[in-house]
Amino acid sequence: MSTASSLIGELRLSLAESLAKIAKEFAESGNGRAAVAQRTQVIEEILRRLWQELISADLHQPNDFALVATGGFGRGWLFPHSDVDLLFLYADRSGESTRKETIRRFSQELWDLKLKLSPASRYLAECDRFDANNTEFTISLLDCRYLAGDQQLFARLHSKLIPKLVARESKPLLQGLAEVTRERHAKFGHTVFHLEPNLKETPGGLRDYNVACWLALISAMSKLNDWPEGPLMRAPIRKHLDSALEFLMAARCFLHFRHGRDDNSLTWEAQDEAAARKIGTSETAALTAADWMRIYFGHARAVQRTVTQLLEEIPESWSTLRRQFQGWKSQPVSPDFSVVDGLIFLQQSSSLQDHETLLRLFHFMAEHGLKLSTTTEQRIEQALPAVAVAPPRGAELWLYLQETLLQPHAADALRAMHSLRLLTLLLPELKPIDSLVVRDFYHRFTVDEHSIVAIESLHRLNQSQSEWDKRFAELLAELEDPELLYLALLLHDTGKGVPGGNHVEASVEIASRCLDRLDVDLQERAMVLFLIGNHLEMSAQLRRDIFDPATVAAFAEKMGTPERLKMLCLLTYADIKAVNPEALTPWKAENVWQLYIGAANYLNRSADHRVHGDAGNEKLARLRTLAPVTGAKFKDFVEGFPQRYLLVHSAEEVMRHMAMADNFGHNEVQVDLKRGRHWYEVTLVTKDRPSLFATLTGVLAAWGMNIVKANAFSNQAGTVVDTVYFTDRFRTLELNLSEWERFKQSITAVLSGRSDIEKILRDRQRSEKTLNIKVAVETRIDFDDECSSSTTLLQVIAQDRPRLLHKISSSLARQKCNIEIALIDTEGQMAIDVFYLTSGGKKLDGSQKAQISAALLEELGKP
Repeated sequence: MSTASSLIGELRLSLAESLAKIAKEFAESGNGRAAVAQRTQVIEEILRRLWQELISADLHQPNDFALVATGGFGRGWLFPHSDVDLLFLYADRSGESTRKETIRRFSQELWDLKLKLSPASRYLAECDRFDANNTEFTISLLDCRYLAGDQQLFARLHSKLIPKLVARESKPLLQGLAEVTRERHAKFGHTVFHLEPNLKETPGGLRDYNVACWLALISAMSKLNDWPEGPLMRAPIRKHLDSALEFLMAARCFLHFRHGRDDNSLTWEAQDEAAARKIGTSETAALTAADWMRIYFGHARAVQRTVTQLLEEIPESWSTLRRQFQGWKSQPVSPDFSVVDGLIFLQQSSSLQDHETLLRLFHFMAEHGLKLSTTTEQRIEQALPAVAVAPPRGAELWLYLQETLLQPHAADALRAMHSLRLLTLLLPELKPIDSLVVRDFYHRFTVDEHSIVAIESLHRLNQSQSEWDKRFAELLAELEDPELLYLALLLHDTGKGVPGGNHVEASVEIASRCLDRLDVDLQERAMVLFLIGNHLEMSAQLRRDIFDPATVAAFAEKMGTPERLKMLCLLTYADIKAVNPEALTPWKAENVWQLYIGAANYLNRSADHRVHGDAGNEKLARLRTLAPVTGAKFKDFVEGFPQRYLLVHSAEEVMRHMAMADNFGHNEVQVDLKRGRHWYEVTLVTKDRPSLFATLTGVLAAWGMNIVKANAFSNQAGTVVDTVYFTDRFRTLELNLSEWERFKQSITAVLSGRSDIEKILRDRQRSEKTLNIKVAVETRIDFDDECSSSTTLLQVIAQDRPRLLHKISSSLARQKCNIEIALIDTEGQMAIDVFYLTSGGKKLDGSQKAQISAALLEELGKP
């Protein structure tokens, strides 16, 4: 027998050669199941040789001690870089203490081989105890498999203990498994349609495949008190799941080999390569990344559907709230459908031959928030061929569709229709965006799921407790025809399925054809097309000074009527909210509302006007009550500020700014720093001077701060109030409270001329890492002289990067431009910066614009 050290060297070489061979064969065949089986076999051989070297030369000895594979290893699913799950099983407690050192050495040798080991040690009686706080261990036993040691001990575990344990504890086991599954699904928004999904953890991934198998197995064992024989699921379901498993195995092997670690993220780069290599598919034609992701989503949808059905149909897996709810909830009554435990069944199996019954079914679902039973879904799938031959259309389809869209659970009904392939049969205009991935690093979901989430966002307004949501909910209740808004949301991004061109124009064209088929009334048709054609208009206006009367007037005139304005406001709210959970910040929601109010006032012939210090509006009246003694000083301070200043800042903030300005006698650079929920906020109050905004942003860049938005204002007396919102990339301020004061002193020192900003920036630049660009953004420079009566608007769209705002504002300063207002925003890796500029107190002329454009393009083109 060789020494342990020589054996480890031999095993290390053998392991490297075997894994290289598996990788080579996978690259040639793309067979994930074979790669997984081969790695499992390789690791089993290593474990058995180590067992014979360190524990017993006889593979089936010693007595009362066994090595057991659990979890993924027990299933025979060892992916290229997945963990090796092992159970060291003892007959009783005494065996564990006597073999502790041997097991430590055994495990250490495996770690020395660079294997990711997940070991557990239990004696037999411990395995018979169910721990609600460690459901995962009991679940892992469901896949246990003998490797070495006492076979009779393993047989006692597998054949006797586990069946009795599962039968006895099936209810809490199912509840625990269902709970962790629902929690995981919630982290991913309960949808498979992510742009960069996690192949293992996202709904519809490999974890869900296993959950489906475990739910079916536990349910069967609870009835049999033994391991079941034969298949656990019906043949059609097994067929879909087997196909999904083949694909997911190939895709996960591909990701592991590609990343060189247990990384299951389907990044855009990985999607491109997977499509080029046709991973998991038998397609002969070339595939784009979008084509390949559609195949993935098809499999993921099948897996998620099975898991969802099992969670709904096994009462033990219901949540506590669901069980309580079912106890007292009265079941809806319908002549066509019956409801059992929250699931819809057909009264007559042949009733779906009537298209109206099929449409009523989903209206019933949307109205009551119910789920379809498995048998009902099967009946729908059987009816689809007949629907495809002669689908309902015209006024009949529009009647049922609009009634469904108005129901509180419309989004769930739409998802069910989409999952069953019915939605694209009824509305073929949606087919080009089915599971469509559009890469912009800002959206989280596929195009079709984004549209459904947008509809869901509006229906959830009435349940929200946030103040700004309540305002939008009141607006939704005022709509005359809300179904038109929901239809516009369903169709607003259909143009993204058309390659190239303007997706808004394409969406309008596609929607027009859809409205023709639905025989929508001309006036209603005009409203839907208006909303789709202008669905980006309000977001675009948010990058202007939304408190400038000229901006508000132009926008309001484009809306034309209060009803159009209300609908577009709600569509914008829903569209932004559906982008990703963080997209609609309180600040952005407030700006959407302020723009709506301003435009509504204009349409009602009471549009806002620029406020002067002696004006009598409500905000100024409140400010005067806060500063009764300093009336003249207050009037001088607010005189000349843009109206936006008084609207974006609270009365208390305005008073604080005025107090800071009062301290100019002690220090002309007044700085205030505070931390908000999402970011830090630094406020600068000082006298205007050349390059002021550029210098301020330069200091923040030098400290490594990431600016997410900013406002810059000045009054008639030349007092500047700049507010910059930023995130602390390196957690400097969070981890070092003493740095707060140094940060403020740094701003003061640079603005006072005591520190050299360029030197500080050079020091920072040397320590910066290379920017990881996921989506390339082309630089765009646009000027607008029409949106303001006294300034020229400059909009810069560019790749977000460190020092970007400093570079832009410094370039403007060198061109002798004065920044009257700065509105800074960031969407993903795209910076959208808007500046209201003057030069010599006037708008910019043509030659100045050309010089500024050339200078900015040159500056932003530098590495």
